Amino acid sequence: MKKFIIALFLGFSAMLQAQNTISGTVTDLKNQPIKGVSVYASELHKGTTTDEKGKFTLSNLPNGSLKISFVFPGFTTQYKTINPFQKENNITVILEETIFEMDEVIVSTAFNKLQSQNVMKVEHESIKNLQRKGTATLIEGLATIPGVSQVSTGTSIGKPVIRGLSGNRVLVYSQGIRMENQQFGDEHGLGLNDAGIESVEVIKGPASLLYGSDALGGVLYFNPEKFADANTFKANFSQKYFANTQGSNTSLGLKTATDNWKFLARGSYNTHSDYRIASGDRVTNTRYNETDFKSGIGYSNAAFSSVLRYNYNKLDLGIPEEGIAAQTASKETMYPKQGVFNHLLSLNTVFFFEKSKLDVDLGYIANDRSEFEDSPTAILHMKLKTFNYDAKYYLPKMGKLESIFGIQGMRQTNTNSGEEYLIPDAVTNDFGVFGTANYEWKSNVLQAGLRFDNRKITTEAQGIAGEEGSFEAIDTSFDSFNASLGYKTNLANDLTLRLNLASGFRAPNLAELTSNGVHEGTNRYEVGNSNLKTEQNVQTDLNLEYKTSHLEFFANGFYNHINHYIYTSPTGEIIDANAVFNYIQDNAKLYGGEIGLHFHPHPLDWLHYETSFETVTGKKQNGDYLPLIPANNWNNTIRTEFNIKNWLQDGFATLSVSSTFNQNNVSGFETQSNGYTLVNLGFGGKLTVGKTAFDINLNGNNLFDKNYTAHLSRLKTDGIPNMGRNIVLGVNLNL
Repeated sequence: MKKFIIALFLGFSAMLQAQNTISGTVTDLKNQPIKGVSVYASELHKGTTTDEKGKFTLSNLPNGSLKISFVFPGFTTQYKTINPFQKENNITVILEETIFEMDEVIVSTAFNKLQSQNVMKVEHESIKNLQRKGTATLIEGLATIPGVSQVSTGTSIGKPVIRGLSGNRVLVYSQGIRMENQQFGDEHGLGLNDAGIESVEVIKGPASLLYGSDALGGVLYFNPEKFADANTFKANFSQKYFANTQGSNTSLGLKTATDNWKFLARGSYNTHSDYRIASGDRVTNTRYNETDFKSGIGYSNAAFSSVLRYNYNKLDLGIPEEGIAAQTASKETMYPKQGVFNHLLSLNTVFFFEKSKLDVDLGYIANDRSEFEDSPTAILHMKLKTFNYDAKYYLPKMGKLESIFGIQGMRQTNTNSGEEYLIPDAVTNDFGVFGTANYEWKSNVLQAGLRFDNRKITTEAQGIAGEEGSFEAIDTSFDSFNASLGYKTNLANDLTLRLNLASGFRAPNLAELTSNGVHEGTNRYEVGNSNLKTEQNVQTDLNLEYKTSHLEFFANGFYNHINHYIYTSPTGEIIDANAVFNYIQDNAKLYGGEIGLHFHPHPLDWLHYETSFETVTGKKQNGDYLPLIPANNWNNTIRTEFNIKNWLQDGFATLSVSSTFNQNNVSGFETQSNGYTLVNLGFGGKLTVGKTAFDINLNGNNLFDKNYTAHLSRLKTDGIPNMGRNIVLGVNLNL
């Protein structure tokens, strides 16, 4: 590995000295130059901005084709492919003013198209916009995206839910690498901090074609912070305060770049006391502390681009078991608690050839998870080590046909060293091979793909057979073929139709195959089933979008059929006062969708009204409802944009009313949930004091201190409500 990295960063640099350059001018429709346009080549992780005359230059570029985006607020995004490359290129780019959000380049799909060109509808949201909503955690921010929810344990632990599917049915990607952090557990959170993350993309539906097992329900794809523009140095400091938990979030980042080299580093610290409910009481031991560090170094020339990133995340999490007991604002966690350490190392390298390219991702994740009951000695201690590899070869373009061939795999080891075992020591090996093609003509796009996967799981025997905490040895293998077919067309100038049919799969996880003991927090004895089959689904998605200069409307509908859906069922037995549950399988179906409207009335250029409604229903084959299905939600937001003389620029004010409906469609082990309405306010912008400019935002969430309990809260069974009113103040300063 060491020799490989040295070759990437130094060897090719000495051998290949091509100096391809692209320069040009960016103007508006009136031929006026635009200053400050972001000109970015994502494959090189390299960018610049236009000067006062709208001019830009990018140098040391590869010989083959290159995709470059031109982004500026208030204008449509341009995405140009420069092909073939000469030693020098000069282009003129004309941007058209737009009222709605910018068209984003989607990284999580196969061909990295603009969203308007993409066959699959993917939700894209910048972390900056999520932070403007004043949410306390990253997962809370994600839950504001239509079709996304969370299973929560207080404020510190949240698991993403996409259209009713969660746990190992949803994959999380960070730095181009799939996150592996014992995510099967109910009390195992996302394990990511939003500092150093640029944006998130949400694939709502099976994505096994690109990502393999566990992408049966969808993918959360986090794009890391971009490097600085060439020949610049930037320093950034941000601070947030949360009144409800008396918490704070501090972050400091540095980054710099030359024409070839780039470097960044960011450190963050997050600390919170127990959260307060509407009555004024605090929920004991929901406090937590988080330390996060991210860094990256990259090099690019005419032959290749390579980026090495590292993320260290340390979590100290209190586990609430006493409900509303000791009242304190202390941030020091009590027992029981968790200690989680996560190291993520990723290397992305793109090799450029004359008419093709090879994109390689290598990743290593070391996850160390401990649980403490009543002393500093860990009763549960698991170490998960995962090596990932992903190679995609982009074949030479043939007319209007683009195609990709790829291989993907993973080797994972789990070892235990605590007094108790939640899952046995195990080795998991994945291997997949796939191909996909994209054909575009006029306003039509057709995309199709096929994939084969194998997952092999080997476990060690543990304990005395037949007793609690014992595991039998398993040596089993799972195979799956999956395919996808998508079509996009413009039914009219302003009306777009997308239709997708895709299959996905999920191999049973270790808990489902091997469990033999009391599951934490559920008060039930769970017994695994080594004969479980692979979950296999087929989902149909329909998306309609209508966009004009002052009106945007979308409607998404889906139907998802799952064969061999895995769930727990009571046996009627009792062991040590705990009911016994077995893991069994049945066919299931989920259906629903999202609908939304964004209205910008003319000539009130400062006013926006947005509304969206989301619904999902999940049932087993016998008609019983599936567990952990989020309630229907209707969200309405009024947003104004303004400037106040010379001291507040890019100002905004928002009023949001979120109505969650009753959830009466529950499984046999859940309780029904009452609906509730929350009112949120937000205000902010770029504030200038003297020569110093900084971004500020002030939020009031659950402004009327509503007492409510979310259906997917794991504290619901104890009668513990969600967080009351929370005032959030955030400041972001470029030093």
